[in-house]
Amino acid sequence: MKIKIRNISEHELPAYETEASAGMDLRAHLSEPVILEPLERAVVKTGLYIELPIGYEAQVRPRSGLAAKKGITVLNAPGTVDADYRGEIGVILVNLSREPFTVSNGERIAQLVIARHERAEWEVSAELSETSRGTGGFGSTGVK
Repeated sequence: MKIKIRNISEHELPAYETEASAGMDLRAHLSEPVILEPLERAVVKTGLYIELPIGYEAQVRPRSGLAAKKGITVLNAPGTVDADYRGEIGVILVNLSREPFTVSNGERIAQLVIARHERAEWEVSAELSETSRGTGGFGSTGVK
């Protein structure tokens, strides 16, 4: 599938790193570094604008290495870029570590996954079908 993209950064376009990769890395587009103190969040711009076809979204997800090694993650993961949005893609990063983290221009900060989605139409009903789980919620299936 082809997606129109506008890139105002000096960085290469997002690309799949391997043949089986689901996501493409997003890079920070910054005029100066951003320092995230512990528990601080910031919207980091990418310099990218996209035009998705209706029926698709772009999901902004954390990079596992940044999350595991540095405690940096995407706050609203996954963030959604809707098909009718034409603004610059921004990534809401949060520092969940105990140390300050510096985001530099060109740094890979998140990944972008293009996903198909359906539009739901509500059908109001007085009753729902029974299941073995029933109304069991958080933790109801156990941990082992």
